Amino acid sequence: MSSAIPAPPRGIDPGRLRERLERERAGLTAGPLTARLIEGGRSNLTYEVSDGVSRWVVRRPPLGHVLATAHDMGREFRVISALHGTAVPVPAPLLLCGAGEDGAAEGAAYYVMEYVDGVPYRTAEQLARLGPERTRRAVLGLVDTLVDLHSVDPAEVGLADFGRPEGFLERQLRRWGKQLDASRGRELPGIDVLHAALADRLPRSPAPTVVHGDYRLDNVLLGGSGEEVRAVLDWEMSTLGDPLTDLGLLVMYSSDLGLEDSPVSTASAAPGHPSPAELVERYAARSGRDTGEIGWYTAFAWFKLAVILEGIHYRYALGQTVGAGFDRIGELVPVFIEHGLDTLREG
Repeated sequence: MSSAIPAPPRGIDPGRLRERLERERAGLTAGPLTARLIEGGRSNLTYEVSDGVSRWVVRRPPLGHVLATAHDMGREFRVISALHGTAVPVPAPLLLCGAGEDGAAEGAAYYVMEYVDGVPYRTAEQLARLGPERTRRAVLGLVDTLVDLHSVDPAEVGLADFGRPEGFLERQLRRWGKQLDASRGRELPGIDVLHAALADRLPRSPAPTVVHGDYRLDNVLLGGSGEEVRAVLDWEMSTLGDPLTDLGLLVMYSSDLGLEDSPVSTASAAPGHPSPAELVERYAARSGRDTGEIGWYTAFAWFKLAVILEGIHYRYALGQTVGAGFDRIGELVPVFIEHGLDTLREG
């Protein structure tokens, strides 16, 4: 007697997905698909699907509360399609399905890409297994990959119209202010002060590039001997804009949150992890860009992450999330606000 196929997680219908794949990628699958939710994502949902021989990855928006400018599957698919074949490692894109086109993702838009073997390191304990020397090479390699991304000519890969870089920082501040307003469900002391202070001290942006928008260690897959960047993932916030916003975010994630147990990435405490100052120095040396205003960009990263986490907390409070770890997201938001204010004061 054959074993029963396990019930799929919420948000995906493997049977309908296989039907769509067979229509558009005939012969890709060898049999019925199974699916599992890949834990760790806090926004769009990511699933591993398999026919028992091969594996693929499916991305779709969250199940409930969706902000107007977020969770755009078409943008994610477009950018990985454009970057596939450049020096930036991304999974091969396979299929994009628009919202309402079929029921494989309950009517939501989704896309399918190749499965890349690798590890997303999310905690210091995980990263420490590489040892100090490989940890250092891995994180410096993360910076080098970021420089490679910012070296891509958008026009040469078909992304000349992927964003509007003029006035990018002003629009970013307005956008994240609106995202905050859309997810307000409680008082957050200091967040409006931080938003206003960032607006008062806008730096002058360098020449625009493709930016990832959420660039950090646990949004890449490391493989090989442990330090090779095999794939950059989670392109939902990518656009054309100020490259130093990516660097500021990486610096933020390389800073000490001051928490012993955090549901977000804390890998910076691993032995051998370069300091934020070393990452900035590496980026400046390899890219040739002026990083003198990195304090502003880091404070903006604290603000942006506070807004993102508050949106996740809002969905959790409404019962519209899937996976573990969401119950503690809300307590992090005041920590991020405080770090943002402190960074601006020190800058």
